[in-house]
Amino acid sequence: MMPYDLSPLWLSLRVAVISTLFVFLASLALARLMSRREFFGKSLVEALILLPLVLPPTVIGFGLIVLFGANGPLGILLEQWFGFRVVFTWIGAAIASFVVSLPLMYQSVMAAFDKVDPRWENVARTMGVSEWRIFRTITFPLAWSGILAGLILAFARGIGEFGATLMIAGYIPGVTETVPLAIYFAYEAGDMEKALFWVLIISSLGVAAITWVNYWRKKNAVRIGRE
Repeated sequence: MMPYDLSPLWLSLRVAVISTLFVFLASLALARLMSRREFFGKSLVEALILLPLVLPPTVIGFGLIVLFGANGPLGILLEQWFGFRVVFTWIGAAIASFVVSLPLMYQSVMAAFDKVDPRWENVARTMGVSEWRIFRTITFPLAWSGILAGLILAFARGIGEFGATLMIAGYIPGVTETVPLAIYFAYEAGDMEKALFWVLIISSLGVAAITWVNYWRKKNAVRIGRE
C-alpha cells in the first residue's frame, strides 16, 4: 500500500481533541444543572441538547452556516470583534464535531450523575461545604468512570464527523481535509486504495475506542461488585 500524506489524520485528531475538551466542559455544566435543578422549560432545554442525535448532519451543517456564515449573527460578530471566519476553516470542523458529540457526552454524564447517591452530597451540605467543593470532591470522583466512557465516545464521534463538517468547513486539502472527507473525495476520484487506507485508519480508531470503553465498564463493574 502506497504511503499517503497523513495531514488528514493529524487534523482529525486536533479537531476531535479540541471539540472533546469543550464538550467535556459543556456536558459537565449542563448535566449538573439538569440533574440537580427543576425549572420551567427543562424538558425543552434537554430536547434541544439531544436534538443533534436525530437530525440529519446536513440540517446541523445548515444551521451552523446560518449562525456562523458571513451574514450570520455569530459570523458577523466574530469577524468584527476578532477578525476571523469560521466557515471554510478547521475551526468550523471543530464546531461541527462539538455539536454532534455533545448529546453523547451529555447522556453519559447524566447517567453517571444519576448513579451518585445524593445522600453523600446532602451530608456534605449539612457540614457547610460549598457546592463547588461538593462537586469536586464527591460528585465528580464518584461519576468519573461514566464520564470517562462518555469522553471516549465523544472523541470517536468527533473524529468521524462528516456531513456537518463538509457543509461548514468545506473540502480544502491541507486546511479542512479530515479523514472522513479524505475517504469521500478519494472514492469520488476513483482512488480506492487511498480510500481503503483511510477507512482502515478510522475503523481502527473506532474499534480501539469501543473496545476500551467496554473494557473499562467491565472492570469498573467488577470493582463495584467487590466493594
